[in-house]
Amino acid sequence: MVWAIGLKYTDGFTRPLPTIGTLAAMLVSVWLLAVAMKSLPVGTAYAVWVGVGAVGTVILGIILFNDPVNLVRMASIGLILAGIIGLKLA
Repeated sequence: MVWAIGLKYTDGFTRPLPTIGTLAAMLVSVWLLAVAMKSLPVGTAYAVWVGVGAVGTVILGIILFNDPVNLVRMASIGLILAGIIGLKLA
């Protein structure tokens, strides 16, 4: 989530400090994914990583950038969360 939101602040990688922070967040994020893959199946780990990032980024976009909130978007977030929970339980 941090690096996805950070991309907005880099202004196309033209602002040095947000760019450095975003790149650092990307490295940490991938490292944490690799750690998770030590004990989880690759498909589950990746799906959870992407799903949590997607849901968190949508929520932060709503809070920080006034992204639209509507029934279809919220239902879609619910489906992503249901998929993450389903994969974790399977």
